[in-house]
Amino acid sequence: MPIIIFIEPDGSQREIDAPVGQSLMEAAVQNGVNGIDADCGGACSCATCHGYVDAAWRDRIEPADGAELDMLEFAYRRGEGSRLTCQVKVTSSMSGLLIRLPESQG
Repeated sequence: MPIIIFIEPDGSQREIDAPVGQSLMEAAVQNGVNGIDADCGGACSCATCHGYVDAAWRDRIEPADGAELDMLEFAYRRGEGSRLTCQVKVTSSMSGLLIRLPESQG
């Protein structure tokens, strides 16, 4: 399983083994990563699983589609690399992927 690195809002780092095919949000929630609320459960309808993909990885994962881009308009402090983690599926080539989580999902 690829190892995904989450930087939680308090700056602590969590490395988790994420099953291929699962969303980053599901992997984070199942492993108790702080900073992802996931209010809609992965339906791309709330923006409470927002995270920032590290610059080194932005061109290496599938780009956001129209629905995700629309929902990102509601994300707290949308910025470079903003993604909804419920919309990013883990692939075998993602080991080492770094995601920073915002201080709030409000």
